[in-house]
Amino acid sequence: MEHVIVGKRTVIVKLVCAVLAQGHVLLDDVPGVGKTTLAKALAATLDLQYARIQFTPDLLPTDVTGVNIYNPAQNAFVFQPGPVFSNLLLADEINRTSPRTQSALLEVMEENQVTVDGVAHRLAPPFMVLATQNPIEYEGTFPLPESQLDRFLFRLTLGYPSVEEETAMLERVAHIHPLSQLHPVLTQERVIALIEAVTAVHMSGSLRQYIAQLAVQTREHPRVYLGMSPRATISLQRAAQAWAFLHGRDFVIPDDIQSLLLDVAAHRIILKGGHRHQQIAAAQDVLRDVLKQTPIPEPERRER
Repeated sequence: MEHVIVGKRTVIVKLVCAVLAQGHVLLDDVPGVGKTTLAKALAATLDLQYARIQFTPDLLPTDVTGVNIYNPAQNAFVFQPGPVFSNLLLADEINRTSPRTQSALLEVMEENQVTVDGVAHRLAPPFMVLATQNPIEYEGTFPLPESQLDRFLFRLTLGYPSVEEETAMLERVAHIHPLSQLHPVLTQERVIALIEAVTAVHMSGSLRQYIAQLAVQTREHPRVYLGMSPRATISLQRAAQAWAFLHGRDFVIPDDIQSLLLDVAAHRIILKGGHRHQQIAAAQDVLRDVLKQTPIPEPERRER
């Protein structure tokens, strides 16, 4: 993936971490920094079935999930799956569609299934939503509700490249786009096996208590109106297990939790006062404060 996305190793590793933790990612960044390219590179590298939806104000929920269509030959309604029936769904500019259409993703992001006309349709694993939104455009947008934000494991930003990174990028695309030369390094079956292996990564009771204490601190912090939800603590645990796995360990240490807390929680908590779109940086400051105030448990010693 680094052949395509130059100088963003940390973001790429966290994206792979989200895949292994069975989580969804919100890419919150300005246009043109490579959000769509990043999604395509991930799908190509992991041999995932890729689908993209350009969210617009007139998009309907059935355009996302699928619809029952009458088939005269069968004299019955037949379900036509929507683009959500894929392994990696790119929800491009998700905040440009109506709340009604945004809500079409709520069930599938939580339960990996879609219910149409009372019938549940399961999605084949693995499944991940990679949503993008532009943080500086507010005209014609519909801010994501808390229930939707809480379903994203990470909120990540790519940011602009440095001069050296942008020069290297220009050299790589001078003749042919490197994305066209990517080949899968894993099969879907192997990805599923790795996801199952991550669930076996050990987390001690003291670290689970540490996560719970971090969550309580966010709920009781004087600057916070709405703190981390229980879903957020579960997400942090899964992410920490995947992070430890990616770093060659079969057990979680406090650094894994601390490294991911801001990415997991900053978009989920709401501060008192201030404009909603200006709260991410302030929320990150609050989380850093929470990390300082919460005692770190001693890492558990285990024989390899």
